[in-house]
Amino acid sequence: MLRFLTRRVLAAVVILTIISAVTFLLFYAIPADPARLACGKVCPPETLAQARHNLGIDKPLMVQFISWVVAIFVGRDYEGLGHCPAPCLGYSFVNRQPVFDTIIDRLPATLALTVGAAVIFLLFGVATGVIAALRQGKALDKIASVSSLIGASVQIYFVGTLLMYFFVYQLHVFAQPKYIPITEDPVGWFSGLLLPWIVLAIIFTANYTRMTRSTMVETLSEDFVRTARAKGMSGASVVLRFALRGTLTPIVTIFGVDLGTLIGGAIITETTFGLQGLGRLSLNAVNNSDLPLLMAVVLVAAAAIVLMNVVVDALYAVIDPRVRLS
Repeated sequence: MLRFLTRRVLAAVVILTIISAVTFLLFYAIPADPARLACGKVCPPETLAQARHNLGIDKPLMVQFISWVVAIFVGRDYEGLGHCPAPCLGYSFVNRQPVFDTIIDRLPATLALTVGAAVIFLLFGVATGVIAALRQGKALDKIASVSSLIGASVQIYFVGTLLMYFFVYQLHVFAQPKYIPITEDPVGWFSGLLLPWIVLAIIFTANYTRMTRSTMVETLSEDFVRTARAKGMSGASVVLRFALRGTLTPIVTIFGVDLGTLIGGAIITETTFGLQGLGRLSLNAVNNSDLPLLMAVVLVAAAAIVLMNVVVDALYAVIDPRVRLS
């Protein structure tokens, strides 16, 4: 088990290193001059040269990349801006604040949106899929299949805007979506995120229902399930202890991918509901040509996806011992 996880973690480190290098190179591959973006529209040649020196982009590219990577672990001194403590991801061109502090400030909103919605669509999707598989060919199975098809076909910006219009502005059933720290107001935190959670659950539950149903139907026909039934085990025990465990492997796969993607790419969701998270932050960084901030968001998004893949691999080893042995 330890060797298995060690290999996965080392692979994740290599992937993150490659992503960091590519992200850094893209930073300097754009037509715009980073120093001019940091300096502003009106920037004399002397000030522009000083800006290049302050940002460290007057040095060879390999030296810049090494300095950038080292700064993540030990910090870095920027002339004219001061010391950037570790983990240092640079200073924003717009507000001259450390990028890492801005990321930390926006991350709780994205995590609350992602984790809350993930709990809902995972529980409802798996439960609905199991029930549909146990009622295969009956009315409940058909209703679940049709609902899943509809849910998988709609988009967040359409469903979100529609539900906000009716349930927030017309019927006043839900509060205006917003993020309030749970430590300040738990009720406000819950009510402000409830509608975004529901919309994401509508979109994502469909995949889990279809995947759970198809896998569960296949698992219920396996020999070990028939053997458990022949030994006189109750139907609930057979489903929960044997069939459901055999169904979890593909569910864990898509859940890890969805969770990592939601953390790293919630642009549409946060824009639709006006939430100030990482997705909205990345959009603002693009609009303002704030390259250090945009580069940091890309790195955080990639790290979230890679981290979730490592977690998925670890869960594989727990669910299926054959993975550890291989």
